Amino acid sequence: MDGILPVYKPVGMTSADVVSKLRYLLRMKKIGHSGTLDPSVDGVLPIALGAATKAVPALMDLGKVYTGEVTVGFATETEDLDGAEVERVSLPAPFTPAAIDAAMATLTGTITQIPPMYSAVKVNGRRLYDYARHGETVERPKRTATIYAFARTAEPVFDAVTGTQRVRFMARVSKGTYIRTLAVDLGRALGVPAVMSQLTRTQSGGFTLAQTLDLRDLDRETAPAAVAAVLRPIETVFEDVPQHALTPAEWAMVQDGRALTLPLSAPRVLLMHADVLKAVYEQAGPVYRPAIMFLANTGSEIGD
Repeated sequence: MDGILPVYKPVGMTSADVVSKLRYLLRMKKIGHSGTLDPSVDGVLPIALGAATKAVPALMDLGKVYTGEVTVGFATETEDLDGAEVERVSLPAPFTPAAIDAAMATLTGTITQIPPMYSAVKVNGRRLYDYARHGETVERPKRTATIYAFARTAEPVFDAVTGTQRVRFMARVSKGTYIRTLAVDLGRALGVPAVMSQLTRTQSGGFTLAQTLDLRDLDRETAPAAVAAVLRPIETVFEDVPQHALTPAEWAMVQDGRALTLPLSAPRVLLMHADVLKAVYEQAGPVYRPAIMFLANTGSEIGD
C-alpha cells in the first residue's frame, strides 16, 4: 500500500514507536514519519507508507499548527516539564494580557532560533541530546524559522502561591520551528524564565486532528480496514501542483526517466498514469525533468 496516513500520536509514545507499531499492524517495513514529536507532545503525525516515503521531504515542508501552554516564572534544562529545573523567579504580580500580547507579537515573522540541547539536531555527527546527557556542551547552529501566528487563546492564569503564570496559545509555524524554544523566548521577551508546559500539534502536512487515526485500539485484524478509511494518496502532499495525465508514449518515457515536453508553464507537475501519481517533474528550460519518481506507487487502496 502507498499513501499518507495521518496518525494521532498520544503522549508517552515516540514518533519511532508509532512507526514500529504500524510496521507490526500492517506487516510492512517501508514506513516513515514526517518529523519527530517529543514523547510529552501529542497530536498529528503524518506517516508515509510504501512509495510515499519518497514524499517525506515535501511533507515536512508544509507548515504546522500547535496549541499549548507556556508557564512563566521558571525554566528547565529541556525547555519543557521533562527536564530538571534550572532557574526560578517568583512573579510578584501577573503580567497583563496586553504585555503578553506585545511580547508574543515580537516573536512573529522570520526569527532566529537556537535548538535546545535536548533535541535531535546533529552537530559533528552526534545528536545534541547525546551531548547533553553526557554533560558536554557544544556550539549549537542557529536556525531560521517563520512564525506565521503566535497568539493567546485564553486569559492568563496567575498562581500567587508558586509565583508563576500560565499562558494558553496557538502557534502556526514553518518547518524546523522549536515550540519549546518559542516558549522560552516568550519568557525572555517578558524578562523572566519560562517553560513549555503542554503542547499539542493540531495540524501537520495539511491534516487536522479530526482526520487522524488512533492506533491504540487496533490489532492486526482491524488495522487494515481502519487504515484504508483514512489513507490519502501521495499527491495530497503536493498542494497546488498541477496534474498531467500521461499518454502511453509519455508513460514509456517516464519509466525510462526521460525528459518530457509538456503543454504547461508551471515549475512542477504531477505525472499521473491510470489516476495514480508516478512522478514529479520540474521545469528545466524547454522541458520537464524527473524530480521525484514514484514508479512503484499503486495508489492508496489497501491490497491483500
